Amino acid sequence: MYVLNQLSVWLTFQLSIIFLFGIPISLFLWSIKKKNKAINKLLSIYWKISLLFFISLLLLIGNYRYALIITNISTLLMTISVWFWNDINDELKEYHFSDSLSTTTKVWRWSLTFISLNFLIQSLQNFSCFSFINSDACGIWLQPSSNLYVIIKIYLIFFLEQPLQSPSQNF
Repeated sequence: MYVLNQLSVWLTFQLSIIFLFGIPISLFLWSIKKKNKAINKLLSIYWKISLLFFISLLLLIGNYRYALIITNISTLLMTISVWFWNDINDELKEYHFSDSLSTTTKVWRWSLTFISLNFLIQSLQNFSCFSFINSDACGIWLQPSSNLYVIIKIYLIFFLEQPLQSPSQNF
């Protein structure tokens, strides 16, 4: 059962990369190209809120005690940020099904909602990880963030390779 839970958490994080970062950036660029103000405004709000999710991933990397709670709160806030704007919802209703940008945005909103609920349900199954993230049973939640740490370290290694020079060494 542990392997199934581990696979489920891994899959959730992989889908999160696609639906929390990949698709929104594509939709954002697409909305800029099509000059769709409603979707552009929706995604602008989304990106402001989604920064909390990236911060929560950094907290998971650091094994901070309440990082999983913050991750759940951030996914909940991201979902709320794409649904509860009456003016944007009204504008999106005006578009026909044949408008591919608005249809893709609507599908993405539902997908984001499903992933957020799935993430919440999975984390509730590991309720003890909310306060004791460093326990052995919570390792499945830390592994995806550890993989992110490795990726960040590889891409940002150039900062570590060049020693900092003091201003006096420049003369």
